[in-house]
Amino acid sequence: VQLQASGGGLVQSGGSLRLSCAASGGTFSRYSVSWFRQAPGKERAFVAGVRYNGHTYTADSVKGRFTISRDNSKNTVYLQMNSLRPEDTAVYYCAASSSVILSNLQSHAAYAYWGQGTQVTVSS
Repeated sequence: VQLQASGGGLVQSGGSLRLSCAASGGTFSRYSVSWFRQAPGKERAFVAGVRYNGHTYTADSVKGRFTISRDNSKNTVYLQMNSLRPEDTAVYYCAASSSVILSNLQSHAAYAYWGQGTQVTVSS
């Protein structure tokens, strides 16, 4: 499966962005999809994930501000980001796996397919 991430940009603190991850080349409904982010000098970190069955999981650092959702009819996963903070600045990547188990959902090593990343910059 191929993934295309989009929707990043520059926004002021407190603003909102919606990222999209469009998939092609596979049976999208069978895949769990997650968003990760990587800031300069830091490791790639789990942000939010939606499993093939629709169940969603969100990192504590963004809980209550970020929402992940999927639209299988459009082969797309969204990450709605509200109340953005400067510390949310990073490159955001979407990743997909047809076999990731719940206990590994937050591990970037569990995903075989990755999008190219989209830059999110939050100014203070």
